[in-house]
Amino acid sequence: MSYKNNHCRKNAQDSCSDCCAVKDVNAEGIAEDCAVEAAETAERRCEDFSEPICVSANKIYDACRERNCVVDSRVYVTENDQELIENAINVKLKKAEIIWVYTDIEPVLYNSGYYSIDIKFFIDVTLEVFEGACAPEEIHGLTTYDKRIILFGSEGQTKTFKSTFEPGEEIEKVRRSTNLPTVTVEAVDPIALSAKLADKDCCCDNGCTAAIPQNINSCYCGDLVTSDDVRKVLVSFGLFTIVRIERKVQLLINAVDFCVPEKICSAATDDDPCSLFNTIRFPIDEFFPPASESENGNPYCKDQDCGCGCGN
Repeated sequence: MSYKNNHCRKNAQDSCSDCCAVKDVNAEGIAEDCAVEAAETAERRCEDFSEPICVSANKIYDACRERNCVVDSRVYVTENDQELIENAINVKLKKAEIIWVYTDIEPVLYNSGYYSIDIKFFIDVTLEVFEGACAPEEIHGLTTYDKRIILFGSEGQTKTFKSTFEPGEEIEKVRRSTNLPTVTVEAVDPIALSAKLADKDCCCDNGCTAAIPQNINSCYCGDLVTSDDVRKVLVSFGLFTIVRIERKVQLLINAVDFCVPEKICSAATDDDPCSLFNTIRFPIDEFFPPASESENGNPYCKDQDCGCGCGN
């Protein structure tokens, strides 16, 4: 039995927090515990992980990344906020945040193994509305962005049924689509670029009214105005995305050990609240932002003609 365990056993009348506190364990006891744990780990690796093991994992069959600059996307606001828009002299786009991403996948006809993926982004935008010389009023609205891509996802004719999933009324739809691969979309919050006002007669949505699901609409204090016969706010933003298409597969791999955490949790105590703070590295980069390593300090000019701005 290690030093730490002996120490705690002798002081069983005290609380565990008192007997096992780090301050009561000397360096010799900690070293002994580490040696015992290392020996047990080596033995486990020799016995339990001497042969490859089979695991079930999601294999990425295809992936792509994209940067989109979305221009003049309409913002939908509530009825109360629409009154502010009608009387506004200017608007400013302050922030944009992704609420949800809807995906739909279908096989591409006459091209086996490829799939068409429809992606719809629901983005919450924060606007500053200016009415005269007064301070701007901050409101929230919703804008959407649609895109379609094609990726390779291989073919699979098996159907997977899990005991933890209850399809309910969707059983017919699920029964016919269990062999499809899954789509994963990763995206950072959009970069807010600009916003502007548009008159009622502006056909900014090509005659199409956005279909806003009820669960998205519930994020706002009231129903969103989707009518074309209103004054509109158009925003522009930049969007970075990574899309992956995956399938569940069984892989034979060489395992080293269980994922046992080696880092010890540390926290400041009531007696010494500064102990954790003193372990944090001083944030030099926050006070002195590092310069770009690309040519002329412009990350967009790498491998391009940088005489006067980025080359075309």
